[in-house]
Amino acid sequence: MEMLKSSDPTAVIVIVLTVGLFALALFIKGFTHEILLEAAVFLVSVKLILMAKKNCETEKRLETQLGQIKELLMRNDPPASMP
Repeated sequence: MEMLKSSDPTAVIVIVLTVGLFALALFIKGFTHEILLEAAVFLVSVKLILMAKKNCETEKRLETQLGQIKELLMRNDPPASMP
């Protein structure tokens, strides 16, 4: 359940839709050779969701680091007062 808490609502909707459509295709088409195509589409969707989550985590980490750098710069070199 931790994944659902850290994911944005759009990603959760995409995950539920992808799993639902994959299950529907499995019941409609059965276990034929076309299941490989359905599995490939499912795996691509999962990969895109995982990449989006990783990008979001990286962005948050970079924003934190930039904030720390800005804070250090402000402490070391305060802006000159206007005459």
